Amino acid sequence: MNKRKYFPMLAACVCSLCLRPLQVLAAETETYRLIQLYQEYEERFAAIETTADIEAQGYTRFEEQCFAVELESFGGREVNFIPIMDDTYHRMAVLIADGRGDVLYKTDQLEANYKWLGKLEQPNTGIASVSFQDLDGNGMKDIVLIVTCENDSGDYMGRPYKVGDVLFGREGGFYRDWRISDKINRFSMNKSIRFITAYVRDGNSTEILYTASTLDELLEKGFQIFEEQSYYREFEKQGRLLVAPGYLRMGDYSVFMIYLVNEQGNIVWSFQPMGDYDNIYALKGMACKDLDGDGMKDILVLAAYSYEGPEEQLMVDTKCRIYYQRADGFEEDTEFEEAYLCTDKDKVSELVDRVRAYWGWTKEE
Repeated sequence: MNKRKYFPMLAACVCSLCLRPLQVLAAETETYRLIQLYQEYEERFAAIETTADIEAQGYTRFEEQCFAVELESFGGREVNFIPIMDDTYHRMAVLIADGRGDVLYKTDQLEANYKWLGKLEQPNTGIASVSFQDLDGNGMKDIVLIVTCENDSGDYMGRPYKVGDVLFGREGGFYRDWRISDKINRFSMNKSIRFITAYVRDGNSTEILYTASTLDELLEKGFQIFEEQSYYREFEKQGRLLVAPGYLRMGDYSVFMIYLVNEQGNIVWSFQPMGDYDNIYALKGMACKDLDGDGMKDILVLAAYSYEGPEEQLMVDTKCRIYYQRADGFEEDTEFEEAYLCTDKDKVSELVDRVRAYWGWTKEE
């Protein structure tokens, strides 16, 4: 046997055998550490027995969203609704306390605490809206809650978003149906209290907008196409497709979506330009042109969207959304939208020139 070849190979095997247990040990140590941290967090939360314990256990209350409310779950008497957040891990919780400050009910089992799976730390930043109403018809008020979140990494870094939840009233407390909470957020019905109410109480849903595989399915469910902005275009990497912008009515809202449909009627791509807005106020125009100079047609959408202001007044914003064509589909713009603030005076043709100039085009090109 060639010892020069044998001994290095043996040494490598020994190192490999030694290294693997160390890696496993490190993983087990990290898991144990996380378990300890979670137990410490649970102990702090369990120790909140009165409102005087909130700050002492490392939590901050959202004073502007604290309310005195009569809840049938506690015999119809007036109690205090108090949303709080853990200062260390930014996990949200809800407390119900009596007039003396004793906690009658508390929960941190909220959808907003499961945005980063497997982590104690969560992206919660505050409370957007709270409402008390009977959604399931059992005669007890439920709690409708919308939490604001913001990721510090990933695709949506620095872009606030909402997470909706419903705590259903029952004798002595509340419970959460995770299936309902999942659909509220998965299908973007978390924009406002009225959106959640329309789904949970009235049975309306935007689910078809995200699950339909053909244009006919959408039309059968009431999807309305903006015919003046719908046309076929030849996309270099996607082929000949129908651009089909339209909306679905849900309660008081019109939910705006754009679909690209092939000649067989199948949906091959979809866009949600509305973001966190409640309603499309007006579609001002669209353009399917090369905007970034790569030789492929992109999609620009100019529309006005409405939402409810802090005093329940109607607010309207004009937004430009851009989707760049890529080899494997489309990519939403994150640069031009931050660099240029749209107004209600903007026009599609002018925005096309602005976007092209942003990417270094001259008008002659």
